[in-house]
Amino acid sequence: MAQWTTSDVPDQHGRTVLITGANSGLGLHCSQVLATRGARVLMACRDPERGREAQQRVAADAEVEPELVELDLADLSSVRKAADQVRERTGDELDVLLNNAGVMGPPLGATRDGFELQIGTNHLGHAALTWLLMPALRDRPDPRVVTLSSIAHRGGSLDLDDLNFHRRRYSPSRAYAQSKLANLLFGFELDRRARRAGLPLRSVLAHPGMSSTELALNSLRARSLSDRVTGIARKVNGLITQSTEQGALPQLYAATAPGATSGSYYGPNGFAEIRGYPARAKTSTAARDADTARRLWKLTEELTGVTADPA
Repeated sequence: MAQWTTSDVPDQHGRTVLITGANSGLGLHCSQVLATRGARVLMACRDPERGREAQQRVAADAEVEPELVELDLADLSSVRKAADQVRERTGDELDVLLNNAGVMGPPLGATRDGFELQIGTNHLGHAALTWLLMPALRDRPDPRVVTLSSIAHRGGSLDLDDLNFHRRRYSPSRAYAQSKLANLLFGFELDRRARRAGLPLRSVLAHPGMSSTELALNSLRARSLSDRVTGIARKVNGLITQSTEQGALPQLYAATAPGATSGSYYGPNGFAEIRGYPARAKTSTAARDADTARRLWKLTEELTGVTADPA
């Protein structure tokens, strides 16, 4: 896959794709690329106004008119409503679910359902969405679930007895790393369960390296830092990161490339996986722990109230 780029994205006519966090950054760019290749793109966004603006940007060059889906991953009632809407609109024919959205490093906060904001949004919301959409995915010819993680997962650990930091001292970076580790554990377990059930589903994982998106800057804003500090951070961010277009390549590869294999993890091929073109990425030992993945799967069912049944 040497220097795989957007020009290598196969024709997407006849494919329907749902992308979370599609109003900006990586999600917006993936929407633009897939829409220009002929995919029917459903853009899942939390803010309807920003979503409509992004929809118009994608529509300018799209072969198939993109559609907006209102989705707040920090609210399980919104997740259920969005899943019902997607199933109804598509007639239970969804080819790719790209779990792209996320929050990074905010002060301690909670979702509407009372979960710590990062684990609730990045993992629990996406897991529930994936399970609720399984009936729309399972019978397609090449269904894929792509889950976005981060190189930050390597510094994380998962405390299944205290996912929501009720007992532990809260750290924004620690909570983010935990949520990204949970993403990997979930994606690998989804692959194992799909294979045992004999499903053609590909559960593929990816990370963008260090990319110039608003994610880190939003984290600084959430901490109410001064405009001067945020401005300096923006300049530093631009110096050390790669472009959004480059950062989106691993997840586009995972979502479209014939060679993307289920249970694999892709990221940039450069130094420390910070920049580069899609290649197999490294995971921590914790991310490959099948027992922890099974326990997380069960706990996620209990917390979300959604029963996982990939078969």
